[in-house]
Amino acid sequence: MYLALLVIFLQCSEISTQERVFTFNAVQIKVHPSVKVKNGAPMSIICRADISKSTNFNLLHNITIFKDGKLVFTSVSGRGDARYEVPMARSSHTGDYHCAVEAGGKTKHSDSLHVWVTGMTKPILIAEKKEVFEGEIVKLRCELPEEVPPLYFIFRKIKMNSSPKEKLKYELERNFSVIEFPVEEGDNILQFDCFGRRNVKFEFETSEPSNRTLITVKEPFIKPTLHIKPSSNITEGNEIQFECSTVVAKMRDIEIILLRNKTILSSVRDKTVLKYSAVATLEDSGEYLCKVEEGKASKSTTWNVVVAELFPKPVLAASANKLDENKELTLSCSIKGFQNASFSILRKNSNGEFLLKNSRNLTMRANVHDTGSYICKAEVNRIVKESKPVTIRVYAPVSVPNISVFSGLPEVVLGRPLMLTCCSVMGTPPITFTFYKGNKAKKEIVTNNTCTVFLDEDIRQNDKGQYKCGARNNHSSGMKTSKALNITVIVPIRNTSLGSIPYGEVEDGGDTAFLCSVNEGSWPILFRLFRKSDRDVLLFETSEHADRVLWRKKDMSREDTGTYYCSASNRANISAKSHPITINVILASWQKGVITAFVLIPIAGVVILAVWWFWCRKRNAKGPSMEMSRSALSTNSASQKLSIQHNDADYYSGSGYIEDGENHMKSTDENKGPDLESAEVEYTEVEVSTLDPHRAPVQKGTETVYSEIRKANNENTRAS
Repeated sequence: MYLALLVIFLQCSEISTQERVFTFNAVQIKVHPSVKVKNGAPMSIICRADISKSTNFNLLHNITIFKDGKLVFTSVSGRGDARYEVPMARSSHTGDYHCAVEAGGKTKHSDSLHVWVTGMTKPILIAEKKEVFEGEIVKLRCELPEEVPPLYFIFRKIKMNSSPKEKLKYELERNFSVIEFPVEEGDNILQFDCFGRRNVKFEFETSEPSNRTLITVKEPFIKPTLHIKPSSNITEGNEIQFECSTVVAKMRDIEIILLRNKTILSSVRDKTVLKYSAVATLEDSGEYLCKVEEGKASKSTTWNVVVAELFPKPVLAASANKLDENKELTLSCSIKGFQNASFSILRKNSNGEFLLKNSRNLTMRANVHDTGSYICKAEVNRIVKESKPVTIRVYAPVSVPNISVFSGLPEVVLGRPLMLTCCSVMGTPPITFTFYKGNKAKKEIVTNNTCTVFLDEDIRQNDKGQYKCGARNNHSSGMKTSKALNITVIVPIRNTSLGSIPYGEVEDGGDTAFLCSVNEGSWPILFRLFRKSDRDVLLFETSEHADRVLWRKKDMSREDTGTYYCSASNRANISAKSHPITINVILASWQKGVITAFVLIPIAGVVILAVWWFWCRKRNAKGPSMEMSRSALSTNSASQKLSIQHNDADYYSGSGYIEDGENHMKSTDENKGPDLESAEVEYTEVEVSTLDPHRAPVQKGTETVYSEIRKANNENTRAS
């Protein structure tokens, strides 16, 4: 029974679970009345979920509304929609809205919707003071209540009969801004206002202007007055007087300044009057300005003054601007159309002016120290005027120049530049130097020195190297030319080689001649001969006016075996080495003969004794065929002797030995007979003939001799 009830309960639960099925079709967000809402109007943000259910059952909805990603509203109810009410929309409500609905473990988000609250609140402007002095600062504060930064604030200063002056300030983190306006000269009644601006989706929105604030401006002092005596018809030499005055409300750091063409002439502080006087000159013509300052306040008055000329500037004339020394120079000072003046002639230098003569004219004999600038002055009625300066140059003639090589020696290495110096000890600069190579001018140089340098980079091997230089200045004597300078062109060493006689090998105790030569190079040449070792050994050194040198080395020994090279250098300081050669010192002929006498002859004697002992032993042997044994012994003995000769020939045999063997065979053939022993004795005497140690052994000759001897032995045996 209980089991049946449990089955029924589970089936009912399964049926119930299957009936509570739902799905989100969509979640939507809307704004009422529209996405653009006027500032101050009511606004509603509505979020609605569209859900499909398997049956009609209650479902709890959790609805949240976000602005720019931040939560602004939440609601939990059994309904599928929610409404976020804003009674008065402000610009701070502008942004991107979206909502999310969560039900039964499922969540669905709506799309994003941009809401724009148009219009801004009216800003509020507050002034720190209502009454200020000229030169003071007006401090203003503009606020946009209920607006969210970032915001732009624009302040305006409004004057009567002029355009407003604006100042803009950007506030990133606050909804108010503070700014200062200076009160300038002429400001009396000022009005100020402000307005705000913000950026919405790359569009600017501007608020209406704030309330206007009225500021009253008071003068700390009145505009100054400027009086000039005489006021007109001012001529050079007249005394001119200036008076600048003002009236102040309160004596506090008042300063009066008098200027002419922006140049300060005089000033007073904490006084209301400034006085200034001077003797009028043409330079006193111009615009005069009287300026009164207190703090940042400033007022000024201008007056234009014209001073008539009493007499023109004098003119200084010279008989010549360029002249030779010891020539006569005349200076004359004059004023066009005016004679009654006091004249003086002066010379200017770095220390100032030097009076030469109080006169209209000056005549003198010039020297080089008189080069300089001259002026004249004229004075009438306390007015002094100065002429334009006149430059006089007095020239001393150049001396005959001297040309030399900068390095000192009159030579140059081929391929290197040649630096020449030309100097003229006397002469007034500027001096023009001209360099000549042969008969052709190479370069012209103008300098303020008495020396100059010329660089010739076109040096060739066959150049004669004759150089001259000329010098001239503005003296009438003209150009003077130096003596000719002969330059030696040094050709560097090239292609050094080393040879020897004999080449490669030399006998012990013999002589060797070394020849070191060069293909190209200027004389004298320094030759050096070296033998290579751990530290190269200098064997020979000499300086020759030749392109080769021969050096003989006597009594060469085994220690002289090695590698040799030579080097050559000249004044070009470039050393060239030859390729190395190798010299081997070998044994002399007499040394080889001694070795033959003391080594090979004893060996040959021992061999002969051994053969003779062996032959005697065979001869005394028993048996009926003794003759045949003797013949065989003779044959074997001959074979052994030939074998010994063949071995010795590996060291000493040569063409001489072959010729001796052939002669012996000829004598053997001519004396053939029954006596074989005689033939053997004759053959053994041939073994000790002197051989040429320098000729190679001829194996073929030895084999021929051996075969001929065997043939003779066989024929003798058959004959017996």
